[in-house]
Amino acid sequence: MGNNNQMIRRVFIAVLLLGFFVGSAFVFHFYRVFFSSNTAFESTQQEILIPSSDTKVAAYDTLAQVVERFDFFQQAASRKGFQPMPGRFVLDKGMNNNELINRLRSENKPIRLTFNNQKTLMHLAAYVAKKIETDSTAIMQAFYDVDFLKENGLTQDNVLSICLPNSYDVFWNTTAEQFRDRMLRQYKAFWTPKRESARKKIKLSREEVVALAAVVHKESYRVDERPLVAGVYLNRLRKRMRLQADPTVIYALMRKANDFDMDIRRVLYADLKIRSPYNTYRNRGIPPGPITMPDVSAIDAVLFAAKHKYIYFVADPSRSGYHLFATNLSQHNKNKKIYTRWLREKNIYR
Repeated sequence: MGNNNQMIRRVFIAVLLLGFFVGSAFVFHFYRVFFSSNTAFESTQQEILIPSSDTKVAAYDTLAQVVERFDFFQQAASRKGFQPMPGRFVLDKGMNNNELINRLRSENKPIRLTFNNQKTLMHLAAYVAKKIETDSTAIMQAFYDVDFLKENGLTQDNVLSICLPNSYDVFWNTTAEQFRDRMLRQYKAFWTPKRESARKKIKLSREEVVALAAVVHKESYRVDERPLVAGVYLNRLRKRMRLQADPTVIYALMRKANDFDMDIRRVLYADLKIRSPYNTYRNRGIPPGPITMPDVSAIDAVLFAAKHKYIYFVADPSRSGYHLFATNLSQHNKNKKIYTRWLREKNIYR
């Protein structure tokens, strides 16, 4: 009887020890799978981009490059029911699988997208496509979508108006349509009651304000002078005079050549005859769309233009970037002589 009890006691102890070792091994393995460091990069942080088009296999191939034990990562992912999601993720050195999966599941990190003064929608699309997942062709197609334009009262000529130069936080995997719609929302938000009130006073549509602001932007890079320049153009519109803005002729020349990177320093008299809806020497009113992406300062210069009687201006050789203003043609011609004399002295040609 005593021998039997000792045998039972030994078996019991053996089972306890086996259970302890098995349990310890399980706990140790569980800890290694979920809570031990599992990053394979040396930098403090590592950016990971998972495209929307990636299959699960392709996404895991990307993740395999940043973890040390991919088999442990897969085990943890399986137990947590994790499936790779598209986006931009920033991982920290030394993260364990539990932390990695939680971040990859819920922390798609936005990027700061900053742009200003893009020449055309094509230039903007090319720039944005370098920053986010979508391509420039998709962006152009989204902005030129017939239903989108019709629904918002826009045209291919003036749709650039809704893109205001600024800094935006956007997700890397933002689609072309999502980017377009974000621009539209920001554009609508830009038109505060104060700006809307000012717009109605000058009797221009939102898109006309932006198109005129683009001309002002091109005419003067001096922010403090832009309200004066805008005032000249508004005076001309009220008198039903042509704007006669050289930057619109330059834009028309570029548009005709389909080369918006041409370097045109001077407008010649022959250029003023170019047939184009953007040539404000031939056509009355505001161009059908912006000739560039204007700064907000240029838009506000139009909305809150200086009140004066000037209807002419020409570059002031004595002050770089500024202009000489005149209320009548006689004074303007005198100012032009000052400018043309300076051009001859400097031997400046296109």
